[in-house]
Amino acid sequence: MRKYICKFLMWVFGWKAVEPPCPEKKAIILGVPHTSALDFLVSYMYYYSVGGRAYVMVKKEFFWGPLGPIMRWMGGVPVDRSKGATVAKQVIDAMNNAEYMHMAIAPEGTRKKTENWKAGFHTIARACDIPVYLGYFDWKTKTVGRGVKFELTDDAKADIKRIRAYYKEKGVVGRHPEMFTTGSDLD
Repeated sequence: MRKYICKFLMWVFGWKAVEPPCPEKKAIILGVPHTSALDFLVSYMYYYSVGGRAYVMVKKEFFWGPLGPIMRWMGGVPVDRSKGATVAKQVIDAMNNAEYMHMAIAPEGTRKKTENWKAGFHTIARACDIPVYLGYFDWKTKTVGRGVKFELTDDAKADIKRIRAYYKEKGVVGRHPEMFTTGSDLD
């Protein structure tokens, strides 16, 4: 039922889903560009509309009382951000304990303009031996997809540079275009 509701909402809001879910049982899907809280809703509607179920990291503080079951139902995975570098470890543990998990991660780490993308997705993917897809939501064309599979190397910094170049070439536009950059080293 959720699939058809999401398909309907995608149609109502003028969004087009362009790719099916990842074929693997476990994967990381990057969400780029991340410039608005609405990016979560667009990607949520997209992934369910194509028959997938995506998960996303959410601050553990949102899992109190009756909100906890709702957050889990929506694919929220609680993480304790006060522990800094252990956020990746928390997601690795969740991924390793799950039979199925397509984790959506915004490498920018914030909706604000940032030059530095985080490498946590790289750490998680390498530790769990799972693929990374270059997902996107393009507010200009109102298209959303899981993107192409990206082959990681041992060099996270070089991989992030190649990923940023991919998004620059693709020309995706965020809801707030001024808040997105693929990096001054690529401009």
